[in-house]
Amino acid sequence: MTCPLCGQRKARRECPALQQKICTICCGSKRLTEIACPSDCVYLASAREHPAAAVRREQERDVATLLPTIRHLTERQYQLFFLFQSAIARHTPDGFARLVDADVADAASALASTLETAAKGVIYEHAAQSVPGRALAVVLKALLDEIRTEGARVFDHEGAVTLRAIAQGAAEGETRAAGGATYLDLIRRLLAANPVAARPAAESSQPPVRSSLILP
Repeated sequence: MTCPLCGQRKARRECPALQQKICTICCGSKRLTEIACPSDCVYLASAREHPAAAVRREQERDVATLLPTIRHLTERQYQLFFLFQSAIARHTPDGFARLVDADVADAASALASTLETAAKGVIYEHAAQSVPGRALAVVLKALLDEIRTEGARVFDHEGAVTLRAIAQGAAEGETRAAGGATYLDLIRRLLAANPVAARPAAESSQPPVRSSLILP
């Protein structure tokens, strides 16, 4: 039987996502990109436990790139950081717009400024400059409101510090990519390595991560 994806190689692996056999090359190269692999896929689990050397090196580079922007965050801010990043990774701009690092930096910086102003007792909404940035800022603000609605006490300065870390990382990614999406690609790779964090809470079988943000 020929692989239905490439139409060239022999189909040897049962793919639970496609419910048919595919070849080993397509399984490895299209995993979590073109194929929505379920978390209980044995091949996905094996790849995470024993990643190829090239994948390990890429993961190490990603962590080394991200670490300088988040090393100062507290544990709570670190959790909030990845909640924001999950929302950013899932966000798709309207129309034909494409989200790039500059938009992420713009949105995170604008919302951080809004929270910093609120922490001083002044209510003023700072707007992102780009249209995709403004739309993303709305998404991030809605996420923060949702976290607070669920009972977590997230102070304005905590949110601002976390968003400043995102803005810094995205700005540095924009410089490296010359207007591309280096930072976004990095975050998506890290979230792909942790599917529970990458999925909305309603779709996850695990307890919501945001619950750990609730102060005792």
